[in-house]
Amino acid sequence: MFGKLTWDAIPLHDPIIVITLIAMVLGGAALLGAITYFKKWGMLWRDWFTSVDHKRIGIMYIVVALVMLVRGFADALMMRAQLAMAGPGSAGFLPPEHYDQIFTAHGVIMIFFVATPLVVGLMNIIVPLQIGARDMAFPFLNAFSFWIFVVGAALMMISLGLGEFAMTGWVAYPPLSGIEFSPGVGVDYYIWALQASGVGTLLTGVNLFITILRMRAPGMSLMKMPVFTWTVFVTSVIIIAAFPILTVALGALTLDRYLDFNFYTNSLGGNPMMYVNLVWAWGHPEVYILVLPAFGIFSEVTATFARKKLFGYASMVGATMAIGILSFVVWLHHFFTMGSGANVNAFFGIMTMFIAVPTGVKIFTWLFTMYKGRVEFSVPILWTIAFLVTFTIGGMTGVLLAIPGADFLLHNSLFLVAHFHNTIIAGALFGYFAGLYYWFPKVFGFKLNERLGQYSFWCWLIGFFLAFMPLYMLGFMGMTRRLNQHDNPAWEPYLNVAFVGALFILAGIIFLLLQLFVSVRQRHQNRDLTGDPWDARTLEWATSSPPPFYNFAKVPTVDSLDAFHEAKKRGLPPPPAQYEPIHMPRNTGVPFIVNVWILLLCFALIWHIWWLAAGSLLATIVTFIVRSYDEDIDYYVPAEEVKRIESAHLATVAQEV
Repeated sequence: MFGKLTWDAIPLHDPIIVITLIAMVLGGAALLGAITYFKKWGMLWRDWFTSVDHKRIGIMYIVVALVMLVRGFADALMMRAQLAMAGPGSAGFLPPEHYDQIFTAHGVIMIFFVATPLVVGLMNIIVPLQIGARDMAFPFLNAFSFWIFVVGAALMMISLGLGEFAMTGWVAYPPLSGIEFSPGVGVDYYIWALQASGVGTLLTGVNLFITILRMRAPGMSLMKMPVFTWTVFVTSVIIIAAFPILTVALGALTLDRYLDFNFYTNSLGGNPMMYVNLVWAWGHPEVYILVLPAFGIFSEVTATFARKKLFGYASMVGATMAIGILSFVVWLHHFFTMGSGANVNAFFGIMTMFIAVPTGVKIFTWLFTMYKGRVEFSVPILWTIAFLVTFTIGGMTGVLLAIPGADFLLHNSLFLVAHFHNTIIAGALFGYFAGLYYWFPKVFGFKLNERLGQYSFWCWLIGFFLAFMPLYMLGFMGMTRRLNQHDNPAWEPYLNVAFVGALFILAGIIFLLLQLFVSVRQRHQNRDLTGDPWDARTLEWATSSPPPFYNFAKVPTVDSLDAFHEAKKRGLPPPPAQYEPIHMPRNTGVPFIVNVWILLLCFALIWHIWWLAAGSLLATIVTFIVRSYDEDIDYYVPAEEVKRIESAHLATVAQEV
């Protein structure tokens, strides 16, 4: 009746997991108890779970990302501790099968459930505001994208206490991920968590693409778009092109495991290399999906905090498009180690080096923007400067790995691990933290605590160098990836330093969470009453903080780049004499309900509970059919309501001035 699901699926033999599960159950119970005690269920359902407002959806993405950051970093800390302990004469504290699960889970969580929701959350919140739109092109689809992403995150968390996660490494290469070598449910959890998350990201990419193309304010041509919007636009194109490849790659692996197809076997016509090809045809563009929006954030931050116009706007747009195109011609450098011919090696090696050129253009553009500017060394600028230093190292080591001879020796060593952490953490995560601090007052109406933000920054930066520079050295010394213990005494000092680095990063995460807590507690002292706390340049700062649910009472007309800054120089226009009703989408619980069914469907497919899979699939289809007959999906905000909200904001601004 319950397929593979038995009491033995709960890993009671592992004390680490048991303690974690107890903490999760107690923490979850305390949270549910607090929500019930303070009578917040109605508010949560009405304002958040059923919301189609792009700003609230973006906030929920970021909340999930921060929760998963804690989980993913706990895995990283355990791996570093294991490698520091498991030297000559010691097996460490993690059994190999547990280490391999942690190894896989860490990679999956940090890419799919931390970096992706952080960037998608910021895109969701900011892009419609930057282009003068009132919402995303498809608000219902936006809510659905978020909740199906949550399904993937929920499956990750369920795998911790019920069954196991894949022991294959985060890209799950066959034949190890095939049914013959991974007969348990770990790889199935991996497949369905990634499929759910991937579908959500793909739909978000489509939504953003249409939103930017069709919903820009009157007068905003493509070459008047802010750089952040440009980077998101190119990113959404990469998403639309890349994520279907991942869906197909995992779909074929699913057929191999469930129906005994042989796409990726070593027999009956299959080939594991086909999987590797498909995964990296998605995987390397994915790096640019994560990095490009961070580049956009750095552009906004440097222009704002250097108090001058961004240097070389046209070259920045050109570099963004160049990276978008080249992102699809660098992935074959993963095959230098797999016997590809000299012509393939040469072409893709050169292309991988080429992509450093537009990246260099961007770096110099930010440096020239800061040059002779009145740079204010606030937290976002600190993250930007740290990025410039660290990402340059990561980029240069990437160019080194594009040389086939070097790649052959280093690709399967810790050198590669250091390189990609260097690019993803310094290139993407530092940018998201800068964006989080920069746009926080816009979203919530108060600033984050500066001092704690700086503490977090310095802990992250010091921790980063201590954690990853030793890995470059170990890579040169021949330490391979995916080891869970070793017998080489020469490696021990470097692994110990890397563990200390991980402790510094832990302190950075604690300061980040403490910063959020203290900022909320002191919110009345740090209110942003004007809507423009940084004297910024782009349209999102033209609204109140937080913005009204309709974003703009009157859709702005754009006649220049940095439209809001230019308007401030001329003198902002007076408020309109009268307001018009505003057409808005109505909140709906359907995306949430559908994804409860999809979660049950994925869970049933993982455990082979076929009656539950059939029932939840049927429930999903029926819910969508019922929704298709619902005609009450939008409404008009009365002009009087708009006038009341706008008048209250104008009165606050006048009082502040």
